[in-house]
Amino acid sequence: MASITDKQYDQVPAKKVAFIGLGVMGFPMAGHLARAGHDVTVYNRTASKSADWVSEFGGNSAPTPAKAAEGADIVFCCVGNDNDLRSVTTGADGAFHGMKQNAVFVDHTTASADVARELAAAAREGQFNFIDAPVSGGQAGAVGGVLTIMCGGEPEVFERIKPVAGHFARAVTLLGEHGAGQLAKMVNQICIAGLVQGLSEAIAFGLRANLDMNAVLDVISKGAAQSWQMENRGKTMVEGKFDFGFAVDWMRKDLGLVLDEAKRNGALLPVTAVVDQFYAEVQQNGGQRFDTSSLITRLTPRK
Repeated sequence: MASITDKQYDQVPAKKVAFIGLGVMGFPMAGHLARAGHDVTVYNRTASKSADWVSEFGGNSAPTPAKAAEGADIVFCCVGNDNDLRSVTTGADGAFHGMKQNAVFVDHTTASADVARELAAAAREGQFNFIDAPVSGGQAGAVGGVLTIMCGGEPEVFERIKPVAGHFARAVTLLGEHGAGQLAKMVNQICIAGLVQGLSEAIAFGLRANLDMNAVLDVISKGAAQSWQMENRGKTMVEGKFDFGFAVDWMRKDLGLVLDEAKRNGALLPVTAVVDQFYAEVQQNGGQRFDTSSLITRLTPRK
């Protein structure tokens, strides 16, 4: 079975591109690039993942990020955290050692704004370009090619990568200078944290009140309480199903970035800080790989 859904691709001149990191997001994102007709070379730390990708989509794999980046017009990347990102960029055999002049490195990792600025400076030194471009939409958005991409960088460089990134996104938006994409993703995660906690409390309350919560969600999702979380996770929360979506471990990593940034800029995030600790409880109870809607497990005994 194909790992990406069928999608209509706009006619964009074929580019030589690389994709570094073939996890649950990167694998289908790179697949969309190949399906759209670009010449794609992939790299993944676990080489078997690269082999699987080439078997499904064609293209080529490389033994190191530097080799993957050689000759590429655009290098896309989606890895785990700041340290992973430094490893595949400026580390030994990192992509920055293989970038050609004036090429663009586009980072889809959810990382700190500081590392985005750090890598942008390193790119300038190497005479190529950098865009921080974290995504929202989860695995389903990557598979469907409908991610939302929040970018930081220079307008001219952004315009060069926008139509190519559009193969796996429905919105690609420049929000400011380097680091702005990462800061916007932090805003996104703050919103999600509060929404999921509120939805968890509402469903737990309704269940204790012996309401038919599927019927209740059908009704209130047509009014002011409607949200993506309610539409896509409400009924699975009622059923106690948490085996899909964005993992608690990843959310805690993201909220850690948010809270660190808030300490620097003075923002007050009382709800976000509390929800982060609620997610810590879910981790301690064995829910590290549950999706983020598992916040409700703190409030309602599961069957």
